[in-house]
Amino acid sequence: MTYPSSVNQNSKSNASSDPAGTLADPGPELAEAVESYHKSGDLGRLFDQLKAIARHAAPAVLRAAVEPYRELPEVVIPVYESYVDAYPTDAQALVILANAYWLTGRGHEAVGRLATRAIAADEGNRGAWHLWALSEPEVRGRVERWQKVAGRFPSDQLARAALADNATSLAHDEHDPLALDLAIETYESLLREATAVAQRLALESTLKTLKNWKI
Repeated sequence: MTYPSSVNQNSKSNASSDPAGTLADPGPELAEAVESYHKSGDLGRLFDQLKAIARHAAPAVLRAAVEPYRELPEVVIPVYESYVDAYPTDAQALVILANAYWLTGRGHEAVGRLATRAIAADEGNRGAWHLWALSEPEVRGRVERWQKVAGRFPSDQLARAALADNATSLAHDEHDPLALDLAIETYESLLREATAVAQRLALESTLKTLKNWKI
């Protein structure tokens, strides 16, 4: 589960200037490396090329140049690893890197560390909080984290939907009646706000099923 809308919010950079780079426009080199990767599928070579480009380009210039490839985690990762080395308190860059890690299965701990750093840098970055919650490997822990996120951002329907989904899983897996109550309560709050017919029907169906559960 990922939340690209939240990951793309709250863009903020703490960099006022960049270290001098010898590569003024890394765009052509990036394009060539990505095109070569698409033809060969050689991920190791792509990483080597991107790291070489990163060594010779100013971090902020390189970050701007990689924007067209934001949907390619294999491109984002080496570039943003270089960027956050230079600007370790840029919350949005940490979120983008953490999301790329998540998409490529880098593991809960790696994602959680980056998300925690991003929260420390900017407590208002919802993408950081979402990734922090997602990175908890245990379902009970995820429920607790999503409760915190939903409490911090009451209008965040994505967080509340994730809370309800995880509470449902906890109720099912551990026969936990409190988790079931939480899931029902949260889905009901989403239903009260739902305006799309399809969304209302889906929520009503889910609630009907949950209310018939015997735990």
